[in-house]
Amino acid sequence: MVKSMGASLYVPANHKYLMDVANGERMGHVRSLIFCTEDAVADADLSWALFNLSVVLANMRTDGTAERFVRVRNPEVMARVLAMPGADKLTGFVIPKATRTNFDAYFKQIRNTDHMLMPTLETAEVFNDWEMRQFRKMLEAPGVRHRILALRIGGNDLLALLGLRRPRTMTLYRTPLGPVMARLVTTFRPYGFVLTAPVFEHLDLPELLDQEVIEDLAHGMVGKTAIHPSQIAPIEQHYRVKPNDLAAARAILDVDAPAVFKMHDSMCEVATHRAWAERTIEQSKVFGAHHDVPPMSPAIPREL
Repeated sequence: MVKSMGASLYVPANHKYLMDVANGERMGHVRSLIFCTEDAVADADLSWALFNLSVVLANMRTDGTAERFVRVRNPEVMARVLAMPGADKLTGFVIPKATRTNFDAYFKQIRNTDHMLMPTLETAEVFNDWEMRQFRKMLEAPGVRHRILALRIGGNDLLALLGLRRPRTMTLYRTPLGPVMARLVTTFRPYGFVLTAPVFEHLDLPELLDQEVIEDLAHGMVGKTAIHPSQIAPIEQHYRVKPNDLAAARAILDVDAPAVFKMHDSMCEVATHRAWAERTIEQSKVFGAHHDVPPMSPAIPREL
Protein backbone atom coordinates (compact mmCIF):
# COMPACT_ATOMS: atom_id res chain seq x y z
CA MET A 1 0.00 0.00 0.00
CA VAL A 2 1.34 3.41 -1.01
CA LYS A 3 1.39 5.69 2.03
CA SER A 4 1.49 9.47 2.05
CA MET A 5 4.37 11.06 3.91
CA GLY A 6 3.16 14.65 4.04
CA ALA A 7 5.78 17.26 4.87
CA SER A 8 9.38 16.20 5.59
CA LEU A 9 11.38 18.90 7.35
CA TYR A 10 15.03 19.44 6.50
CA VAL A 11 17.14 20.36 9.54
CA PRO A 12 20.88 21.13 9.13
CA ALA A 13 22.95 18.67 11.17
CA ASN A 14 24.77 21.61 12.77
CA HIS A 15 21.53 23.18 14.03
CA LYS A 16 21.94 24.29 17.64
CA TYR A 17 18.58 22.79 18.62
CA LEU A 18 19.02 19.53 16.73
CA MET A 19 18.65 17.45 19.90
CA ASP A 20 15.39 19.13 20.86
CA VAL A 21 14.03 18.70 17.34
CA ALA A 22 15.10 15.04 17.17
CA ASN A 23 13.38 14.29 20.48
CA GLY A 24 10.18 16.12 19.59
CA GLU A 25 10.65 18.81 22.22
CA ARG A 26 10.64 21.35 19.41
CA MET A 27 8.33 20.94 16.42
CA GLY A 28 6.82 17.82 17.92
CA HIS A 29 4.08 17.78 15.28
CA VAL A 30 6.51 16.94 12.46
CA ARG A 31 5.98 13.47 10.94
CA SER A 32 9.32 13.20 9.17
CA LEU A 33 12.70 14.79 9.92
CA ILE A 34 15.76 14.81 7.68
CA PHE A 35 19.03 15.78 9.36
CA CYS A 36 21.09 17.23 6.53
CA THR A 37 24.86 16.93 6.14
CA GLU A 38 24.88 17.93 2.49
CA ASP A 39 23.76 21.20 0.86
CA ALA A 40 22.50 22.72 4.13
CA VAL A 41 25.98 22.45 5.68
CA ALA A 42 28.99 24.42 4.40
CA ASP A 43 32.20 22.51 3.76
CA ALA A 44 33.92 24.30 6.64
CA ASP A 45 31.13 23.26 9.03
CA LEU A 46 30.98 19.55 8.16
CA SER A 47 33.19 18.32 11.01
CA TRP A 48 31.16 20.21 13.60
CA ALA A 49 27.90 19.03 12.00
CA LEU A 50 28.96 15.40 12.21
CA PHE A 51 30.06 15.82 15.82
CA ASN A 52 26.75 17.47 16.65
CA LEU A 53 24.90 14.65 14.91
CA SER A 54 26.89 12.02 16.80
CA VAL A 55 25.89 13.56 20.14
CA VAL A 56 22.26 13.67 19.05
CA LEU A 57 22.15 10.06 17.84
CA ALA A 58 23.75 8.82 21.05
CA ASN A 59 21.13 10.59 23.16
CA MET A 60 18.11 10.50 20.85
CA ARG A 61 15.04 8.93 22.41
CA THR A 62 13.47 5.90 20.76
CA ASP A 63 9.89 6.81 21.61
CA GLY A 64 9.59 9.72 19.18
CA THR A 65 6.69 9.84 16.76
CA ALA A 66 8.63 11.28 13.81
CA GLU A 67 10.51 9.20 11.28
CA ARG A 68 14.14 10.36 11.40
CA PHE A 69 16.57 10.24 8.48
CA VAL A 70 20.04 11.55 7.72
CA ARG A 71 20.77 13.11 4.37
CA VAL A 72 24.37 12.07 3.92
CA ARG A 73 26.90 14.02 1.89
CA ASN A 74 28.61 11.05 0.23
CA PRO A 75 29.31 7.34 0.93
CA GLU A 76 32.16 8.26 3.28
CA VAL A 77 29.85 10.36 5.44
CA MET A 78 27.31 7.52 5.47
CA ALA A 79 30.00 5.21 6.81
CA ARG A 80 30.83 7.71 9.55
CA VAL A 81 27.17 8.08 10.53
CA LEU A 82 26.58 4.32 10.58
CA ALA A 83 29.55 3.96 12.95
CA MET A 84 28.02 6.41 15.43
CA PRO A 85 26.36 4.96 18.55
CA GLY A 86 22.61 5.34 18.11
CA ALA A 87 22.62 5.13 14.30
CA ASP A 88 20.24 2.18 14.62
CA LYS A 89 17.58 4.60 15.90
CA LEU A 90 17.35 6.18 12.45
CA THR A 91 14.64 5.13 10.04
CA GLY A 92 17.11 5.49 7.19
CA PHE A 93 19.06 7.73 4.88
CA VAL A 94 18.47 10.18 2.06
CA ILE A 95 20.97 9.60 -0.75
CA PRO A 96 21.95 12.81 -2.57
CA LYS A 97 22.43 12.88 -6.34
CA ALA A 98 21.62 9.20 -6.67
CA THR A 99 22.52 7.48 -9.95
CA ARG A 100 23.11 3.99 -11.27
CA THR A 101 26.84 4.46 -10.82
CA ASN A 102 26.89 5.53 -7.17
CA PHE A 103 23.87 3.74 -5.70
CA ASP A 104 25.70 0.55 -4.74
CA ALA A 105 28.30 2.50 -2.76
CA TYR A 106 25.45 3.53 -0.46
CA PHE A 107 23.31 0.42 -0.57
CA LYS A 108 26.04 -2.05 0.36
CA GLN A 109 26.54 -0.17 3.64
CA ILE A 110 22.97 -0.69 4.83
CA ARG A 111 22.38 -4.11 3.28
CA ASN A 112 22.62 -5.84 6.67
CA THR A 113 20.76 -3.18 8.64
CA ASP A 114 17.09 -2.25 8.92
CA HIS A 115 17.55 1.19 7.40
CA MET A 116 15.40 2.43 4.53
CA LEU A 117 16.67 4.58 1.68
CA MET A 118 15.29 7.60 -0.15
CA PRO A 119 17.44 8.25 -3.26
CA THR A 120 17.24 11.80 -4.56
CA LEU A 121 16.89 12.30 -8.31
CA GLU A 122 18.78 15.53 -8.99
CA THR A 123 21.52 14.93 -11.58
CA ALA A 124 21.77 15.33 -15.34
CA GLU A 125 20.78 11.67 -15.70
CA VAL A 126 17.24 12.67 -14.69
CA PHE A 127 16.79 14.30 -18.10
CA ASN A 128 17.66 11.02 -19.82
CA ASP A 129 14.66 8.68 -19.92
CA TRP A 130 16.82 5.63 -20.69
CA GLU A 131 19.01 6.33 -17.65
CA MET A 132 15.96 6.59 -15.41
CA ARG A 133 14.60 3.28 -16.70
CA GLN A 134 17.94 1.61 -16.07
CA PHE A 135 18.08 3.06 -12.58
CA ARG A 136 14.57 1.78 -11.94
CA LYS A 137 15.64 -1.73 -12.97
CA MET A 138 18.52 -1.51 -10.49
CA LEU A 139 16.13 -0.49 -7.72
CA GLU A 140 13.78 -3.36 -8.63
CA ALA A 141 16.47 -5.97 -7.91
CA PRO A 142 15.70 -8.59 -5.25
CA GLY A 143 16.81 -7.40 -1.85
CA VAL A 144 16.79 -3.76 -2.96
CA ARG A 145 13.17 -2.95 -3.84
CA HIS A 146 11.76 -3.30 -0.32
CA ARG A 147 14.44 -0.97 1.08
CA ILE A 148 13.37 1.99 -1.10
CA LEU A 149 10.88 4.06 0.88
CA ALA A 150 10.49 6.78 -1.76
CA LEU A 151 12.34 8.65 -4.46
CA ARG A 152 12.86 12.35 -3.82
CA ILE A 153 12.97 14.91 -6.63
CA GLY A 154 15.69 17.54 -6.14
CA GLY A 155 14.15 20.53 -7.87
CA ASN A 156 16.80 23.14 -7.13
CA ASP A 157 19.66 20.95 -8.35
CA LEU A 158 17.77 20.12 -11.54
CA LEU A 159 17.03 23.79 -12.17
CA ALA A 160 20.70 24.62 -11.53
CA LEU A 161 21.68 22.20 -14.28
CA LEU A 162 19.51 24.29 -16.61
CA GLY A 163 20.96 27.56 -15.34
CA LEU A 164 17.62 28.49 -13.80
CA ARG A 165 16.15 29.33 -10.42
CA ARG A 166 12.59 28.74 -9.29
CA PRO A 167 10.49 31.77 -10.33
CA ARG A 168 8.34 33.66 -7.84
CA THR A 169 5.36 33.87 -10.16
CA MET A 170 4.56 30.24 -11.02
CA THR A 171 4.78 26.69 -9.73
CA LEU A 172 7.54 24.30 -10.78
CA TYR A 173 5.04 22.55 -13.02
CA ARG A 174 5.03 25.58 -15.34
CA THR A 175 8.81 25.54 -15.72
CA PRO A 176 10.92 23.13 -17.81
CA LEU A 177 10.85 20.78 -14.81
CA GLY A 178 7.11 20.21 -15.23
CA PRO A 179 7.40 17.64 -18.03
CA VAL A 180 10.45 16.11 -16.34
CA MET A 181 8.58 15.49 -13.08
CA ALA A 182 5.62 14.07 -15.00
CA ARG A 183 7.95 11.61 -16.77
CA LEU A 184 9.50 10.57 -13.47
CA VAL A 185 6.01 9.76 -12.20
CA THR A 186 5.19 7.65 -15.25
CA THR A 187 8.62 5.98 -15.18
CA PHE A 188 8.56 4.94 -11.52
CA ARG A 189 5.01 5.02 -10.16
CA PRO A 190 3.53 2.16 -12.27
CA TYR A 191 6.30 -0.07 -10.93
CA GLY A 192 5.45 0.57 -7.29
CA PHE A 193 7.86 3.40 -6.47
CA VAL A 194 6.49 6.62 -4.97
CA LEU A 195 7.98 10.09 -5.29
CA THR A 196 8.14 13.20 -3.14
CA ALA A 197 8.02 16.74 -4.49
CA PRO A 198 10.79 19.37 -4.37
CA VAL A 199 11.14 22.13 -1.81
CA PHE A 200 9.33 25.44 -2.17
CA GLU A 201 11.92 28.05 -1.29
CA HIS A 202 9.91 31.29 -1.17
CA LEU A 203 8.60 31.60 2.38
CA ASP A 204 6.61 34.76 1.64
CA LEU A 205 4.42 33.22 -1.09
CA PRO A 206 1.95 30.96 0.76
CA GLU A 207 -0.68 31.12 -1.99
CA LEU A 208 1.81 29.86 -4.58
CA LEU A 209 2.88 27.11 -2.19
CA ASP A 210 -0.77 26.09 -1.86
CA GLN A 211 -1.12 25.92 -5.64
CA GLU A 212 2.04 23.86 -6.00
CA VAL A 213 0.99 21.32 -3.38
CA ILE A 214 -2.32 20.90 -5.21
CA GLU A 215 -0.35 20.17 -8.37
CA ASP A 216 1.99 17.84 -6.44
CA LEU A 217 -1.00 15.78 -5.39
CA ALA A 218 -2.43 15.80 -8.89
CA HIS A 219 0.86 14.24 -10.02
CA GLY A 220 0.67 11.55 -7.34
CA MET A 221 3.46 12.89 -5.12
CA VAL A 222 3.23 11.37 -1.65
CA GLY A 223 5.09 14.13 0.18
CA LYS A 224 6.89 17.44 -0.08
CA THR A 225 10.08 18.61 1.56
CA ALA A 226 9.69 21.59 3.87
CA ILE A 227 12.58 23.96 4.50
CA HIS A 228 10.93 25.81 7.39
CA PRO A 229 8.49 24.75 10.12
CA SER A 230 6.01 27.36 8.89
CA GLN A 231 5.51 25.30 5.73
CA ILE A 232 4.43 22.09 7.44
CA ALA A 233 0.80 22.96 8.19
CA PRO A 234 0.17 24.64 4.78
CA ILE A 235 1.53 21.53 3.03
CA GLU A 236 -0.28 18.98 5.12
CA GLN A 237 -3.66 20.71 5.00
CA HIS A 238 -3.84 19.52 1.40
CA TYR A 239 -3.25 15.93 2.49
CA ARG A 240 -6.44 16.01 4.53
CA VAL A 241 -9.01 14.17 2.45
CA LYS A 242 -12.01 16.03 1.06
CA PRO A 243 -15.36 14.72 2.34
CA ASN A 244 -16.67 13.85 -1.12
CA ASP A 245 -13.48 11.96 -1.93
CA LEU A 246 -13.66 9.97 1.30
CA ALA A 247 -17.32 9.13 0.75
CA ALA A 248 -16.61 8.06 -2.84
CA ALA A 249 -13.65 5.94 -1.75
CA ARG A 250 -15.79 4.14 0.80
CA ALA A 251 -18.50 3.58 -1.78
CA ILE A 252 -16.03 2.19 -4.33
CA LEU A 253 -14.68 -0.28 -1.75
CA ASP A 254 -18.16 -1.33 -0.62
CA VAL A 255 -18.57 -5.06 -1.25
CA ASP A 256 -21.99 -4.39 -2.76
CA ALA A 257 -20.83 -1.65 -5.10
CA PRO A 258 -21.83 -2.10 -8.75
CA ALA A 259 -19.08 -2.09 -11.36
CA VAL A 260 -19.92 1.48 -12.41
CA PHE A 261 -22.03 4.07 -10.66
CA LYS A 262 -22.51 7.82 -10.35
CA MET A 263 -21.68 9.70 -7.18
CA HIS A 264 -21.34 13.45 -6.66
CA ASP A 265 -21.92 13.86 -10.41
CA SER A 266 -18.84 11.82 -11.25
CA MET A 267 -18.44 8.31 -12.60
CA CYS A 268 -17.04 5.77 -10.17
CA GLU A 269 -15.64 2.59 -11.67
CA VAL A 270 -14.58 -0.06 -9.17
CA ALA A 271 -12.01 -1.76 -11.39
CA THR A 272 -10.04 1.40 -12.23
CA HIS A 273 -10.65 3.47 -9.10
CA ARG A 274 -9.97 0.83 -6.43
CA ALA A 275 -6.28 1.73 -6.01
CA TRP A 276 -7.19 5.40 -5.63
CA ALA A 277 -9.90 4.52 -3.12
CA GLU A 278 -7.58 2.38 -1.00
CA ARG A 279 -4.93 5.11 -0.99
CA THR A 280 -7.54 7.74 -0.09
CA ILE A 281 -8.77 5.71 2.88
CA GLU A 282 -5.21 5.23 4.12
CA GLN A 283 -4.46 8.93 3.66
CA SER A 284 -7.52 9.86 5.70
CA LYS A 285 -6.30 7.64 8.55
CA VAL A 286 -3.00 9.54 8.66
CA PHE A 287 -4.08 13.11 7.93
CA GLY A 288 -7.82 13.05 8.61
CA ALA A 289 -10.61 14.59 6.58
CA HIS A 290 -11.63 18.24 6.30
CA HIS A 291 -14.64 17.45 8.47
CA ASP A 292 -16.32 14.33 9.73
CA VAL A 293 -17.80 12.03 7.11
CA PRO A 294 -20.45 9.45 7.95
CA PRO A 295 -18.76 6.05 8.40
CA MET A 296 -21.17 4.34 6.03
CA SER A 297 -21.25 5.41 2.40
CA PRO A 298 -24.52 6.83 1.11
CA ALA A 299 -26.82 4.79 -1.10
CA ILE A 300 -25.11 3.94 -4.35
CA PRO A 301 -27.01 4.57 -7.59
CA ARG A 302 -27.05 1.40 -9.63
CA GLU A 303 -26.49 3.08 -12.94
CA LEU A 304 -25.13 6.26 -14.42
